[in-house]
This record gives sequence, structure tokens and C-alpha cells, in this order.
Amino acid sequence: MGLFNKTAGVLVPLAFSGMMLSDFGQYSDTTLAAMSAADGALLRSQLAQRLVLPYGLMAAGLLAMAVIVRFAPLSEIPGQQASGDAGTSRWGVLQFPQLVLGALALFVYVGVEVIAGDTIGLYGHSLHVEKFGILTSYTMGFMVAGYIVGIVAIPRWLSQKQALLLSAVCGIVFSFGVMQGSATSNGLSQAMLGMFGVPAVPDTVMFLAMLGFANALVWPAIWPLALEGLGRYTASGSALLIMGIAGGALLPMLYGHLSDVSGSQAAYWLLLPCYALILFYAVKGHKMTSWR
Repeated sequence: MGLFNKTAGVLVPLAFSGMMLSDFGQYSDTTLAAMSAADGALLRSQLAQRLVLPYGLMAAGLLAMAVIVRFAPLSEIPGQQASGDAGTSRWGVLQFPQLVLGALALFVYVGVEVIAGDTIGLYGHSLHVEKFGILTSYTMGFMVAGYIVGIVAIPRWLSQKQALLLSAVCGIVFSFGVMQGSATSNGLSQAMLGMFGVPAVPDTVMFLAMLGFANALVWPAIWPLALEGLGRYTASGSALLIMGIAGGALLPMLYGHLSDVSGSQAAYWLLLPCYALILFYAVKGHKMTSWR
């Protein structure tokens, strides 16, 4: 599922940029400033009209998906209860530290995934990358590569715990690369992607894109570790884990505030405590079965 999801994440920004950002130079601040108010308003209106077709296509796709789900023969999954479960606790799912910490790890994980995928274009634009609109495809491309590694290597050569540990370490290393790497050199992207004809980008942008690889295996590793041994609480535990997606809404807002205060590159320090928490969960957090 992730492989299909992120492959779309590679292709859609390319298509969207082709529809939205072709001949974008005529909409620059300099060009608009040289026009009269009426001509500038007309040009902005023409740019806004470019949004109609791609968003119309997305709406049609969602409608088609709704129709497919409506008529698909999907059966309800019966509730599961492990034999020998203890009586219901007043603490419910909160009695399981591996679950609560797993939900917190997913919260920060989704946050850093969205930051890596959604801010890379603006960061590239601040560095005057020519085709900044397609940079999300770089991050998604590395996520696809990460999924492929997971499909091939897990569990034959890597356990889920080892994959989570590797992902956390890579996330920390790449985050340091974003903060401390060169914003002018593009040697890293030329060495890694030059043979494929992919346009070169500054090293810091490349490190940000490589976070896609670090993020790819975090969700499928945390999920089973957090739900292990929950018995009758498995369904409600899954609901708690899903709430971790809220990190993708909140942490990017925090990054945006830090970016306004300290600059877009420096603000990426926010990634470090997030990956440190994921590393803690990979090393110890998933083993905690009691708060005592």
C-alpha cells in the first residue's frame, strides 16, 4: 500500500507542476510589480484558473473511489479477543506503555514525514532551485526506495525492530546533513542521481529528500510492535495509534513558526528530537509492558 501511495507521490507533483508552473516566470513578483493594477489582477486570475483542472480531476477521482467502495464486496472484520485476557482495566489502552509510546512515536514520525515532503519545495525555492515545484517527488522517490528495501529485506535479513532502529539513525544523520550541509554545492545529488539524468539540487535539499528513505519503514515497524500482546484492546489500541497522524498537522505548523524566527534551514533542528524519540522506542520503548 505504501509503495503505491508514494509512487503516486512521485508522479503527481511532476504532473501538477507541469500544469501549474509552466512559464511561471511571467508571474514573478518583478513582472507583477511592473504592471498596472488591472493587468496584474488579470494575470493573477489567469494563474488561479490553472488550479481548476487538477483539482477537478482530484474531485472526480475521489468520487470514483467512493463509488468503488460503495459497491465493493468488503466484509466486516469480526472483533478478536485473545484467550486468557485479563478483565477490563479502568485504564483501558493507557495501561500499555508500548502502545502509548508507540502512538507518541507515530505522532512525531508523521510530523517529520510531512515536514520532509511538504517543506522541501519552499526550502528549495529559498535557495533559488529552478524547478522547486517538483522537489516533493525527490522525497517521495526515496520513500519508494525505502519501501522496496523493506519488501525485499524484511524479515529475511532485517527484523522490524532492526528496521526501525536503522530508520531512526538514518533520520538523525540526514537531519544533521540538512542543518550542516552545503546550500551551494550539489555534489551529493550529482553522485547519487546524476546517472539517471535527475536535475541536481543543493546538498541540504538532497539530505531533506533522503529523509524519505529514513521514514519509509517507520510506520510498518512501529504498528505491530505497539499492538503486540494487547488482546481485547487491539482495536482500541489501533484507534489510539491512528490519532498519531495528528502530528502531520501540528509539527509542520511548529516548523513554520521556527522558520519565521530562525530561518528555514536552522528550523530543521526540530527533526532531531523527533528521531531521537523514535530511536528510544526502537531500543527500549517497545519492550516496556508495564509503567512500573
